Amino acid sequence: MKHIYTLTGMTCDGCAASVREKLLNIEGVTAVTVDLEKTEVEVRMEKHIPLANFKSVLPDKYSISEKNELEETINDKVAERSKWQQLKPLFLIFLYLFSAAFLLNFKDWDITSAMLDFMGLFYIVFSFFKFLDLKGFPDSFRMYDPLAKAVPLYGWVYPFLELVLGILFLMRLEVKMALIATVVILGITTIGVTKTLLDKKSIRCACLGTALKLPMTEATFIENAIMLVMAGTMLFQFV
Repeated sequence: MKHIYTLTGMTCDGCAASVREKLLNIEGVTAVTVDLEKTEVEVRMEKHIPLANFKSVLPDKYSISEKNELEETINDKVAERSKWQQLKPLFLIFLYLFSAAFLLNFKDWDITSAMLDFMGLFYIVFSFFKFLDLKGFPDSFRMYDPLAKAVPLYGWVYPFLELVLGILFLMRLEVKMALIATVVILGITTIGVTKTLLDKKSIRCACLGTALKLPMTEATFIENAIMLVMAGTMLFQFV
């Protein structure tokens, strides 16, 4: 069974991790998901566990209480509206990228050239947002990217990789190598994104760095999928 509680007193990711660890140690608890922004904790348990058991393992600075169904429904609707509002910049960026790629090629239309321009602009724009907070990006990125989690240095290098790939696509330099790199890099990231979505974890998406607080949603998977389909399609031309 699953219960959602309101939990206040958390101020950082460290607090959320500490709360999760303490609740997981309670007998009968099978899974714990902490949402720092919504001040909520979702607890999956084998059988009903009294609220007092949770209070007993948490420090006094935390306050945990049960959510009633009406409050949960209202908060879910507010969160849904908030999610789409947060994702608005991402959709606008994609609209501009598609428009720019089309305008650059509409006089002498070439679908391959348009896709290369789109991919190049994609990397340039997305790397720009990551450079706005280069120090904060790696921590957010390794929350879901398997390679960044295993090799922390990769998170620091990633924005530079995007910038280089963007330049290669726009200047039509080493295109095949850039396509292979895109399939590998975004393929790894997409695996992490897919796992995060399947696990229903509530974390921040680092696709636009940390300057814009975007939630991890299906939109992140779709943006990666678009790039992977384009890269895969063009790679077949080199075979």
